[in-house]
Amino acid sequence: MHVSSLTLLWLRIWISMAQLQQGGPDEKEKTTALKDLLSRIDLDELMKKDEPPLEFPDTLEGFEYAFNEKGQLRHIKTGEPFVFNYREDLHRWNQKRYEALGEIITKYVYELLEEECHLKKVLIPVDAVESEPKSFIFMSEDAMTNPDKLMVLIHGSGVVRAGQWARRLIINEDLDSGTQIPYIKRAIEEGYGVIVLNPNENYIEVEKTKAQVQLSPDSSDEPAEKRERKDKIQRDTKKRRDFYEKYRNPQKEKETTQLYIRENGSPEEHAIYVWDHFISQSAAENVFFVAHSYGGLAFVELMIQRETEVKNKVTAVALTDSVHNVWHQEAGKTIREWMRENCCNWVSSSEPLDTSVESMLPDCPRVSAGQLPTTVDPAVFFSSSTSYKIK
Repeated sequence: MHVSSLTLLWLRIWISMAQLQQGGPDEKEKTTALKDLLSRIDLDELMKKDEPPLEFPDTLEGFEYAFNEKGQLRHIKTGEPFVFNYREDLHRWNQKRYEALGEIITKYVYELLEEECHLKKVLIPVDAVESEPKSFIFMSEDAMTNPDKLMVLIHGSGVVRAGQWARRLIINEDLDSGTQIPYIKRAIEEGYGVIVLNPNENYIEVEKTKAQVQLSPDSSDEPAEKRERKDKIQRDTKKRRDFYEKYRNPQKEKETTQLYIRENGSPEEHAIYVWDHFISQSAAENVFFVAHSYGGLAFVELMIQRETEVKNKVTAVALTDSVHNVWHQEAGKTIREWMRENCCNWVSSSEPLDTSVESMLPDCPRVSAGQLPTTVDPAVFFSSSTSYKIK
């Protein structure tokens, strides 16, 4: 196993310090000298020799990867699948590389939604001014005007964005497994309007100014002695933290602050906002939801907040591995009864597809998703079965 030169250096120094601290005055003096030596070491330079720069390509081609005709991510030269451990024993660097690739894939999926699925990007809030943070959703051209039926897709929590079910599946399996594109294409073929939510796009990040980084709480009303003691503790704490940060994170990344998007600061808020400004105003007589994982929780929260409207407009809800909880979310009896009649939750199970799975919660039926990963084949939702009103 590779052990970095910096790790060995630190190990030797700390062992020496531990041994010296157990001795008398002479040893303590040597400890002080060692501490002084540590303070003079340029950790930035040392760590840069052990960890490559956190600079990555901003295109798939730059990573030397591309999606083949089967929608699988493959190396352009070798044809091999994506390799996470590109640099041995550099987990942090490998993780940052993976995240950089994930951001590129997010943009790639957005392009597919517009170019292959012919959806349009719609900015929110709908009345946003130029200077405020914004998010967006995707809609088919007939999403607001289709008089018959509308399908709404909500993904789960985490790094996924509009059009995705799971980044891991996109990278390690294929686009059909990890994106909502098969659902969208099938829905359009079947005559549905489509709205794709983007519930994890809740804020934008901006770099902190120097003044924001250095800002500390006002303590002018405290006694001078107490304030001095507190300032000393804060200085010592900051010194230790900065010292540790240089070791842990030598290539110090920019400090950022989050600016939340108005009325869309959480997945639940986002679902309610899109309902109020788009879904509830659509012409569709029948609205169908497909909600995965945390998306199911967001739908239940929408029901709690807009129960009458949802009941009047939504025909059926297909949940996949939903993490909703009617008790914790305090969903009332009438909501639970409606969910039993109009919802179905496909869950991970070794049982054959659509086999009934026992549930501890009195809300909606649970059935097996079979051997399919994360989500259910879209054919399930568009089959001739009317068991859960999903046609």
